[in-house]
Amino acid sequence: MRKFLIKTFVRDPENVRAPAVRRDYGRLAGVVGLCANLLLCAAKTAVGLICGSIAIVADGVNNLSDAASSVVMLVGFRLAAAPGDKKHPYGHARIEYLTGLFISILIFLVGAKLMADSLGKILHPAPLDFNPFALIVPAAAVLVKIWLAFFNIAIGKAIDSGALKASGIDSRNDVAATCAVIAGILIDRFAGLPADGYTGFLVAAFILVSGVRLVLETADPLLGKAPDPKLVASLEQKILECPGVIGMHDLAIHDYGPGRTLASVHVEVDSRDDFLRSHDIIDTLEREVGEAFDLSLVIHMDPVDTKDPLTAELRTRMERLSETIPGVVGVHDLRIVKGRARANIIFDVVLSPECGLRPETLSALFAADIKSVDPSYSAVINFDMDYSGAADRGKDTP
Repeated sequence: MRKFLIKTFVRDPENVRAPAVRRDYGRLAGVVGLCANLLLCAAKTAVGLICGSIAIVADGVNNLSDAASSVVMLVGFRLAAAPGDKKHPYGHARIEYLTGLFISILIFLVGAKLMADSLGKILHPAPLDFNPFALIVPAAAVLVKIWLAFFNIAIGKAIDSGALKASGIDSRNDVAATCAVIAGILIDRFAGLPADGYTGFLVAAFILVSGVRLVLETADPLLGKAPDPKLVASLEQKILECPGVIGMHDLAIHDYGPGRTLASVHVEVDSRDDFLRSHDIIDTLEREVGEAFDLSLVIHMDPVDTKDPLTAELRTRMERLSETIPGVVGVHDLRIVKGRARANIIFDVVLSPECGLRPETLSALFAADIKSVDPSYSAVINFDMDYSGAADRGKDTP
């Protein structure tokens, strides 16, 4: 059924990073969810009112919120597919992340309302007016929601959409909620115990926990989470395999939404090579890496003197020292600027986010080692923080 719907309503379904294709997937999931949840809401609310069950009514209201989420999804995916403009030059793809966050918050609010209603039913229990439809309708809803959960989660994984995954998890929560409602009805019917309020409370607690977890997950891309380590490793490998590249550092990846990824990196080349040749290497590398990973890449070219013995010696000393200091990842861009009375040894030191040493302490350690070579040398150090996990892992300098 899922494959049939995708084939029928999504054009070019394999091209999942294209904005128009993602819009089609979002529209399909939104329409299917809207129709299913409106039908379930009407059926459950009617049965709940007839039987006097707060749990069934609350479950029906939960489906109404799911229908509202589907509307948000329809609008969100449509807006996310809009191209860049003067105010938003990188496009509107992050609206998809906002959609997922909105759905997650809505899940949490529904859980809070359901918990309040259930507490009222616990404090003021009332017998249920049993009707066969009180079991038939929730049981049918379980089957529908199981299918919706698999449908949304599968599409969410296929196009890597947090909004669709959140919607699928919400449907999975609904399965657990409706099963608890059925259990409460059976307990009330055959054991004579007023379990309706308690089962509603358990359902609400489950929804609240899921809502909090989803809010945290869907907020991550908006806050600027660290890039995927697999993407970082693949970018490293592709860049360092390029002939003429000595090393790389300062890789930064910015996510502006699905299909809208920007990256920048510093690439080291031999300063004695022909400048135009090195520039051509960098231009080709930008284009090939950008096409291979579907991102916009900007490369800053760093010339490195690979033939000067003193530069090589000092770099080796600094690298060896960095290996002995916890939290220091590496050293790069070392160069010597000579004056009349002294020489400045300028280089960057890369730190991991877990480094517990202060820059002043680290500067003193590196400066002392520099002066042990020659007291007239002064260390000029710039500290970089490595959040991508791609710090100065380059080729051996010839």
